[in-house]
Amino acid sequence: MYSEEIEVRTGARETVRDITGECTRFVQGADAPDGLLHVFVPHATAGVAIIETGAGSDDDLLAQLRELLPADGRWSHRHGSPGHGRDHVLPALVAPSMSVPVLGGRLALGTWQSVCLVDTNGDNPSRKVRLSLLGG
Repeated sequence: MYSEEIEVRTGARETVRDITGECTRFVQGADAPDGLLHVFVPHATAGVAIIETGAGSDDDLLAQLRELLPADGRWSHRHGSPGHGRDHVLPALVAPSMSVPVLGGRLALGTWQSVCLVDTNGDNPSRKVRLSLLGG
């Protein structure tokens, strides 16, 4: 298995950050032309998703997360900025890990699919992402 941790700057606002380029570079640096890329976010307040970006889907995802998980005082988890408890519920809806097939040294994503880091926690402007490739 080939593994590496990368750092991703997400800033002080909620965001959907496309990390497909980072995943592609990682896979190209590995010796295994085929396998399974595992993407894992070791944080309690972020997740990863495969979605289309640039056509509004990323904004739609954040809008729906705001509706499902409002940043208000309803949350039992209360440290951090107001409404931060919702950030701790996010990984139950947007999982902290995923796997992507790698074929011929390339991510086997669909035409409009991107690997994205989903982060609603503005208190944490930098995230780590663990990329692991299990060659086959």
